[in-house]
Amino acid sequence: MVIPGVAELEAVQAVARHRGFRAAAVELGMSRSALSHAIAALEERLGVRLFHRTTRSVALTQAGEQFVADTAPALRDIRAAIDRLGDHRATPTGTLRINGSAGAARMIMKPVILEFLRRYPAMTVDIVTEGKLVDVVLEGFDAGIRLAEQVPQDMIAIPLGPDLRFAVVGTPDYFAGRPLPVTPGDLARHRCIRSRLPSGGLYRWEFERHGETVAIDGSGPLILDDPLLMLDAVRAGLGVGYLAEWHVAEDIAAGRLLRVLEDWTPPFPGLCLYYPGRRHLPPGLRALVDLVRELGGGR
Repeated sequence: MVIPGVAELEAVQAVARHRGFRAAAVELGMSRSALSHAIAALEERLGVRLFHRTTRSVALTQAGEQFVADTAPALRDIRAAIDRLGDHRATPTGTLRINGSAGAARMIMKPVILEFLRRYPAMTVDIVTEGKLVDVVLEGFDAGIRLAEQVPQDMIAIPLGPDLRFAVVGTPDYFAGRPLPVTPGDLARHRCIRSRLPSGGLYRWEFERHGETVAIDGSGPLILDDPLLMLDAVRAGLGVGYLAEWHVAEDIAAGRLLRVLEDWTPPFPGLCLYYPGRRHLPPGLRALVDLVRELGGGR
């Protein structure tokens, strides 16, 4: 009887999860060709085709779907056993895979991730940034970092820091000769640097004061999908921007940017580290959670 090894089973699960060899190979830390050869060799030994392959797509065969479903529970048990074995090490080792937005990754890099790596030099942190929200379990991540409102309800969430605020800003030169906006509706007379969501739609600037909420579709000469590019455009005097406060705090303090409508931008719950609820955490993830709590994030 042909009994595949754990590495081969992990390879099958990764290809099935990503529905392709390229992303699965990146996750497994091997070349695409090596992964393809490994899967083909396993299929030959088993005498069963697990995947339909074309030049454009990879899909499980009926036998492959059954094989993936049958082996997934055993692999989870094996991973858990290895994780528990890691408890006996003096310090955690291995790779911690985290998914989050680019902005979230920038916010936690210095205060959290760099400190984590200083304390646990045997660990590797693999951060994948993307705008769209992904299923961290399905995509093979240990944890995610998103705004609290974006965290799925079935996840355990640990706050990563204080509440956040947005800020409407422009340069002193831009506002010279223009009336400062007093209400969100006044933005209709200003050039707004707009932001595009990962879904493709345009983000509506959200405001709230004394229980009144307003969403503004501004107009302007530029639409961007990256907050740092938006900040560059605002600094250049092209118009006003609606950006996270932490992006513009230094510019405001230095007088390079003026903030308006501050009373219309109340704080809201900030970033969270989140992960699936399970009885045993991998040592690396547990160490990261403990560090977040120590630094004051887990209130």
